[in-house]
Amino acid sequence: MNGVLKVSKLTIAMFILPCLLLYAAIVFLPIALSFYYSTTEWNDPVFWPSFKRTMLFVLFSVIEIPFALFLAMLLSRVLRKPNFLISSYFLPVILSVAVVGQLWKSIYNPASLGGMLNKILLSLGLDNWALNWLTDPNVAIYAIIFVALWQYLGYHVLIQFTGVQNIPSDIYEAAKIDGAEGLKADWLITLPLVMPVFKISIVLAVIGSLKAFDTIIVMTGGGPANSTDVISTYMYNLSFQSYKYGYGSAISAVLVVLCLVFTILINLIFKRAEKSVS
Repeated sequence: MNGVLKVSKLTIAMFILPCLLLYAAIVFLPIALSFYYSTTEWNDPVFWPSFKRTMLFVLFSVIEIPFALFLAMLLSRVLRKPNFLISSYFLPVILSVAVVGQLWKSIYNPASLGGMLNKILLSLGLDNWALNWLTDPNVAIYAIIFVALWQYLGYHVLIQFTGVQNIPSDIYEAAKIDGAEGLKADWLITLPLVMPVFKISIVLAVIGSLKAFDTIIVMTGGGPANSTDVISTYMYNLSFQSYKYGYGSAISAVLVVLCLVFTILINLIFKRAEKSVS
């Protein structure tokens, strides 16, 4: 081992230091600046409405999960072979967002342009319900949220259905002997045992809603007059349309923090719920 060159730790550090400084300047410094800028300017007239619409997305996505669980339980109990229906629910999920967006844009079109929804409403005499679904600032965001919920309903139904199917039938048979069946069995057995899967759906729905982007870009691009902008689309428009990269990166930092906060809160809520059930 006498022929091995001995190098001091100080020498190694001197050789590594330039690379570390360069890496820190390229990677860590922009991240730190993004978080700093995200705490400086809060008087943006577009950001706060975009934030509220993002929370609206989250709210409706969370409400969808119990409905998906109800459908999964219904399919599991009523139908002997529900695989075809489950596949039908899942079909919109495998479609491209561009295809789904263009499909619903044509459905939402005015009746004069062949919009199917407004044509149906007019034929039923519901003229007041025939709206400009994607050009009315008060309606457009709800029309887009409906499309997103429609597309991903099958995804959550499949997750919940898998959770329900994995519950051993012996538990239900034992509960039936004790007089618990139907809704009572679902309340005492299905809901507690499917809770981990339910939590997964909630987390996926919340994070997906916070990052909602592609459906909005395809259908409205954030318009009209920023009325359908959410945090991610506003960040994109600032960064790549207005070339305000600094402010766009600051908004991205807010989005990352929101994702982390919601994930932690959901885990805490479900831990308490599981403890109370047990």
